[in-house]
Amino acid sequence: MIESTRLTKRYGDTVAVGNLTFTVEPGKVTGFLGPNGAGKSTTLRMILGLNAPTSGAVTVDGVPFSHRPRGLRHVGALLDAQDVHGGRTAQAHLSALARSNRIPPARVDEVLQEVGLAKAARRRIGGFSLGMKQRLGIAGALLGDPPVLLFDEPLNGLDPEGVLWVRGLFRRLASEGRTVFVSSHMMAEMEHTADRLIVIGQGRLIADESLEDFSARHASLGVTVHTPDLAALEALLIAEGASVRRESDQAGRVTGLTAERIGNLAHRHCIVLHELASHTSSLESAFMSLTADSVEYLAGEAR
Repeated sequence: MIESTRLTKRYGDTVAVGNLTFTVEPGKVTGFLGPNGAGKSTTLRMILGLNAPTSGAVTVDGVPFSHRPRGLRHVGALLDAQDVHGGRTAQAHLSALARSNRIPPARVDEVLQEVGLAKAARRRIGGFSLGMKQRLGIAGALLGDPPVLLFDEPLNGLDPEGVLWVRGLFRRLASEGRTVFVSSHMMAEMEHTADRLIVIGQGRLIADESLEDFSARHASLGVTVHTPDLAALEALLIAEGASVRRESDQAGRVTGLTAERIGNLAHRHCIVLHELASHTSSLESAFMSLTADSVEYLAGEAR
């Protein structure tokens, strides 16, 4: 588990991260989202003890990460796939990490096999593509078999097969009870990967909720319902926090709840539905709308 409490990082008059409080729970893939420059990488570096917070605190399983010896056994992280010695082979790079963290040498071959780089183990990293470097970075994160994993933009440079593989990997790691924290600015990808979303803009928390709730609350979600008992259903929906705009005596447009939740609610109260149809924009559109005021640089912006 990762717990951040009023985490703040200032560089002079610039607030990179401001008063950020959140919890990343085990057993879930948590997406860490925000526009470029939102403070995501700075937050990850503070989690790993690479940057000291100006104020506030962040712990991993109740302890600051910098207090843990042999850190790869506790937290695996991929921050920058390009930040590797190009003259080393993949095997040498991982072997050095294994020795410094007292990890058995056999583990190096295991993770190279797992990420699909076994045949490239003795090739120099300088000749790797970005996608191969991403796989090597993921191998390094997995090396200590840690309970907590952090990934910063792990999909950069991956081909479609690689993207599908990473999705499956994250889901498997979470199913094993690990804490999986994935930083990205790609809302469309997180739609297929994350269980929960933490969204920040200009270093401050914007949203912290399940993917389902984010969809219902922030997407331009509308569900058409048609029922001969609209008044009864309307009362139930409003009690659940939804809004209902009547379009006729038996039809209305509902916002704030998914079609699945509306259908379940009607079923539990024996209300007959003649129509239940979702009309929604993409989660990426919802993310763009939610973070529009937090984007640092806009294309076409007047100078």
